[in-house]
Amino acid sequence: MSLRGDADLEVEVGGRTLKLSNLDKALFPSGFAKRDLIDYYARIAPVLLAHLEGRPVTVKRFPNGTRQGGFVEKNAPRHAPGWIRTVTLPRTGRGWGGAPSRPERETTEYILVDEVATLVWLANLAAIELHTPQWRLAEPERKVPEAPDMLVFDLDPGAPATIRECSKVALRLRERTKKDGIELVAKTSGSKGLQCYGRIAPLAWPTGESNEYAHTLASELEAEDEDLIVSRMTKTLRHAKVLIDWSQNNPGKTTVTPYSLRALERPTVSTPVTWEEVESASTGEGDLLGYSPAQVLDRVAEMGDLFAPLVA
Repeated sequence: MSLRGDADLEVEVGGRTLKLSNLDKALFPSGFAKRDLIDYYARIAPVLLAHLEGRPVTVKRFPNGTRQGGFVEKNAPRHAPGWIRTVTLPRTGRGWGGAPSRPERETTEYILVDEVATLVWLANLAAIELHTPQWRLAEPERKVPEAPDMLVFDLDPGAPATIRECSKVALRLRERTKKDGIELVAKTSGSKGLQCYGRIAPLAWPTGESNEYAHTLASELEAEDEDLIVSRMTKTLRHAKVLIDWSQNNPGKTTVTPYSLRALERPTVSTPVTWEEVESASTGEGDLLGYSPAQVLDRVAEMGDLFAPLVA
């Protein structure tokens, strides 16, 4: 799919006709434009779509670029073409896990990104960031959430702690979860921290158990090393420590999807990394931050999808 030429184009993507507009508009101060955003998502789609399949998507849109600020959008826009697949769910995760659903008007019509055309259509809306929960929708109707199939630990450094301290904590988490038969994979947040995920589908944990498990482990590691780790959300406790945010396992919450761009000063990607790279970063010899879209495409071409174990 060539996006060079006019600022407005009509293109065919997977049998869908899409009208792309304002392709020259810079979305980042660096000059990274909407055409670059669309191009990246179209090219990363072969690996990205596997991590979006069956998961309702929340997007962060920046129609006027990252300097102007954007907004979170959960509901499918009214102008969405008819072929865009959606699912309507109770808000904030209510209506499953034994909790009563809210009135019908308090529902969200999420987009399901299951083809390249949907990904390109969202990018044309300047949807820079993609966020998804740790559960998928039940097959074949895809109308009710399944139990969580992923576990996540979101590692957030409190200054002057850095990615180096996050890497140390990630390695300790990996060793701890191994004792329970859970193998973690890691990715950058695309910002300043790390996120560690484990596939728990075979465990068939009921809703809520992954949140309790993550909380227990975070508290356990904090007790072992209070100078480095904090599991409590109080911001005043985070100075020079790494917060293990276990709460992202709540069914109503989302984390940034692997390979999603982040809306920062320059375009960076939430990038899967190897444990060797994490080990190197923990000693200060490597730097895991700031992978660009071009670098991520090169990494995937060379290393494949490092997050493939999550969708096995």
